[in-house]
Amino acid sequence: MSAPTKVTFPSFMLQISGELYAPVAGSPDRKGAAVVVSHPMTGVKEQTSADHARLLSKAGFYALTFDAGYQGESTGQPRGLEDPHQRVEDNKAAVSYLTTLKSKVDPDRIGVLGICASGGYTSYAAQSDSRIKALATVSAACVGRMTRNGGLHKENNKEVPQAIAGALQAAGQWRTQQARGPHSEAPPMFSSDIKQIPDNADSFFKDAAAYYGSKRGNHPRSDQKVPPSSYDLMVSYDSFNFQHLISPRPLLMVAGSEAQTLHYSETAVTAAREPKELFIVEGKNHFDLYDDLAVSGPKLVEFFGKNL
Repeated sequence: MSAPTKVTFPSFMLQISGELYAPVAGSPDRKGAAVVVSHPMTGVKEQTSADHARLLSKAGFYALTFDAGYQGESTGQPRGLEDPHQRVEDNKAAVSYLTTLKSKVDPDRIGVLGICASGGYTSYAAQSDSRIKALATVSAACVGRMTRNGGLHKENNKEVPQAIAGALQAAGQWRTQQARGPHSEAPPMFSSDIKQIPDNADSFFKDAAAYYGSKRGNHPRSDQKVPPSSYDLMVSYDSFNFQHLISPRPLLMVAGSEAQTLHYSETAVTAAREPKELFIVEGKNHFDLYDDLAVSGPKLVEFFGKNL
């Protein structure tokens, strides 16, 4: 399999760094179908996005991975900023880039795949960008609900005023500190060293460290550092409020039966209109599906093959 081609494209005022995977020689003829693959929060394009892009290219699709603005090899300051509206625009900009590849990609056969927080961002993008002909998500989550609810588990399924106040206070203090100087390095959202995770820690962060702190997902540009100024950008954002607008384009949401974030996909599919499907992979947690594609991979190939 040949290495992907390095590409760049604009998104708002930023320059986005991406990698384009071409269909593997001898793979099925997908008539120029292409899929944008969008990475998780604190991730970069070389991790789970690359795993999914290789799967899709072997199945005959063009696949475009990219680093979100402010992250990875893309431009933007402060580094690591998680801006939902920038993230949504990055996905739309990736679609725009694919439409310029006239000798390769059919602009009427472009789909999007979002992983983790990008399952939310790509949902939001698809709701208002009809060029996205099919949307699939893996382990989808909404950073807005996570921030407002003070957590991402099912029991955190309603707004917590104290969580909102705490997030806004942290964001405000960080912005004031950065304005007055000297600038500080953003703190990590969680440790990627499993040895530093206490036994009583949230199971989600234990699973996260098992992925990001091992050969499975470790990458030097993925340091899990997120400026607290991200929190006041996330607090009023919601991924799934207008999920019904994706219809009549098809929606597939994939999640593990043991994923702490499964409830996001359940809620989002309920809010969507046909055609839609929730595909649950038994025995898998949120992070298992980042690189274990044994069950989810064929389902994604089938979905995009049918709908692009």
